[in-house]
Amino acid sequence: MPQRGSTNNSKPTAQKRRRFPKEFKEEAVQMLLDGHSATSIAARLGLSGPNLLYRWKRELIGQAGKTAETLDGRVRELEAELRRVEQERDILKKALAIFGREE
Repeated sequence: MPQRGSTNNSKPTAQKRRRFPKEFKEEAVQMLLDGHSATSIAARLGLSGPNLLYRWKRELIGQAGKTAETLDGRVRELEAELRRVEQERDILKKALAIFGREE
């Protein structure tokens, strides 16, 4: 009778680490920069997860130098500002609809 909590002696097979060509990484990062979600890109390309994409992006930007880092930061700032302005617009549209009814 097997002991409680014991496992069989077979070891799980170690997964071989996949290597991706530079061109593949660049295209995946470009998809990320084009606005696709990291999760959808990872699923579509069969990657282990979105963190891999973010690491590739960081590496590629680091290789491109200071200008690329500055541009990436500015893009993030502008995207955040765009989200804020869109929220303000949506609130104003709702307010206009509410106050427009009071005639």
